Formats: sequence, structure tokens, C-alpha cells
Amino acid sequence: MSALLKRIIVPLALAVVFCAFQALPALACGGLIAPDGDVRLGRAATLVAYHNGIEHYLTTFTYEGNESKVGWIVPLPTVPLKIQEGGAWTLQRLALETAPLQPSGPVFGEHVAASTAQVIQQVQIEALNVTVIRGSGQEIINWATSNGFFIPGDARAHLLAYANASPIFMAAKYDTAAVQARHQQQGDGVPVLITMKLPAIWVPLEVLALDGQSVNADLYFLTDEPLNTSAWNAKIGQSPVGSQISGAPGLDVAFQEPMNSSLYHDLSTDRNMGWVWSNSWLTYLSLNAPSNAVTYDMGIGSDGVIHLAPYGTPPMDIAAGQQATGLLAHLPALPMGTPQVLEIVLFLLAISGIIILLARLGRKQGKEAVLVNKK
Repeated sequence: MSALLKRIIVPLALAVVFCAFQALPALACGGLIAPDGDVRLGRAATLVAYHNGIEHYLTTFTYEGNESKVGWIVPLPTVPLKIQEGGAWTLQRLALETAPLQPSGPVFGEHVAASTAQVIQQVQIEALNVTVIRGSGQEIINWATSNGFFIPGDARAHLLAYANASPIFMAAKYDTAAVQARHQQQGDGVPVLITMKLPAIWVPLEVLALDGQSVNADLYFLTDEPLNTSAWNAKIGQSPVGSQISGAPGLDVAFQEPMNSSLYHDLSTDRNMGWVWSNSWLTYLSLNAPSNAVTYDMGIGSDGVIHLAPYGTPPMDIAAGQQATGLLAHLPALPMGTPQVLEIVLFLLAISGIIILLARLGRKQGKEAVLVNKK
């Protein structure tokens, strides 16, 4: 295929994929709330990329319901270095890479009522107004209420619990005038890219678990080394694909491969995605579970092992102290896929042994037949 055709066909194909996925309810990791609560979470779509101590957290969501003044609040482990518009097609491209294509109010900052919550950052991304705030759980609730958020009981409990672990939150809300100006369709999400300096990966999941609703999420990870479900599997190079995360029914490792050149090109050339690095590993986790089963958040240690902890655990404590110890800590990590390669080698050796054995038996029987004929 010529370079000219690639420049024409690739963007066109991605545009088709993007349009197809707009029919999918893709929901970010955050508590979705509206003035009357008449909205439902759809499906989460989040990319977490971690390299050289920097986490890039790309997320977007749509919603189900007729409320235009919808918003969401998500806990953060630290104050972001930057919040900006996320890639236009990155999440759709990742979905295409990891799974077959399937069918699919007041502006923040204009007024902050009697609340001691500190506004740290404010930015508008398309029709979405984003504010980073710091405060206790009750201060965050007071701020959210005074800025037009409807806080139901389960969302209130989430905020209070998460605030005990980290006082930083990001609140996002659609600007009604901007939504009308761009003729935004119901549930059409705006991708938000958050850049943070962190010692380890942290992903809040329990915030998705609203009462009576199922939790459906697509979680993509870009990391320097492949992720795994246990320290032992990481050491022997056992692929985690097809396995379930212990203690998390419905949370499965569905895909894992090194970054390929085609995917790298498509991601790194997307809007604000030039930081994507070529020698990373892509891991895809799928979460499909009832809300009462999602009572945890996720952390990933320096050894690439996925850990879970009850929600409200301080973000950097989830993976801390979870690394391999004793003899296991000193063993070198084998390349990913080593057990599968050994199985193939053993199978080939077994087949070779059987062939050699049959050949020897054949020669022996041939010699015996010659002796019989001579007699």
C-alpha cells in the first residue's frame, strides 16, 4: 500500500470505527450524577499509561438518560500536572486492537458557595467544564451541591470514603449552552486526559458501583513491562490472558501484547497523544459485574502485578509492600510466554521421541524379518 493511500485510508477507517463506537455506552471511572439523578452509567472506557513515574489517564463517558446537566466526580491521588483534551480516536483504536468491533447548568467556577473546598485548577474541554478541588469529604460535597451537582446517598458515601484516602477530586460537568451550541447527542462523551506524577499506578473502580446498576468497564494499560495477576506468574512468564483477577468476579485479563508499529502510529499521532512510547506493552482488562461486587480499587506494583484493595484505601498503599519476597524476589523474570514455549518444546520433543521409537521398532522388526527369511 502506498504512503498516499495509507494517509487517506487510515484516518477514514478510524473515523468509521469512531462513529460505530459512538453507539456504545462508554463510561469513565467516575460517579455520574445529575440534578434529579435520572441518568445511568453505561460502559467505562479508560486508558492508563505509566512511564518514568508519569501516569497519563485518558477517560471518556456517555450516559443514558434525558438530563443535559449531567456531571461526574472522580477521586485523584495527587494534583494533576495537566488536564487537557484527550485523543480523538485513541480509545476506539484500542478497542479495535483488543477486541472485535461490536454494536454499539451552571459553569464551574462561576460561583462557589459557602464551602471551604479549595479550587486548584479549572479548564474547559469542549462542552465539559473541569475543576480540580481539594478538601474533606463534607467540603467536597458542599462544593458540589453549591455548584449544581445532585449527590445521591451512594455518591455521598463514595466521596466521604475517598476523601479519607486523598483530598483531591476532579469534578466535570457539561456546560448546557456549549452542549446546545455543538448539538451534542445524548450520551456523547468528551475525552479528558489527566497527567499526574505518581510512584505507582492507581485506578479507582468502586466509584462506578452505583446502587442497582451493573458495572461495565474497558480498562487499557500501557506499561514498560507486561502486567500479571501474581508475582509467581510474572517470574515464570506465564501469560495472564484469559485469567480472572483474584477477588474480583467479572474482572478478566482479555488481551496482552507488545505495542506494534501500526498501533503506535495510530495512537501517537492522535490529538495530545505524542507521549505514547513505542516499546510499551498493551494490556486490556474487561470488567462486567453487579455493583455490589465492585467494592475495590486497583493498584499495580513496580513488578507489574495487579493488586486490589477495599475502596477508600490510600492510593499509593494498594501496591506498597506487595512485591515478591524471599527467594521469589531474587529469581530473574523469564520472558512473557515462556511456559507456552516450553509446552510447545516438550510437545515437539515428545513427538520426536515417539517418531524415533517407532523408527527403531521398525528397524528392529525389519532385521528380525531378514533373519527369519535367511533361515
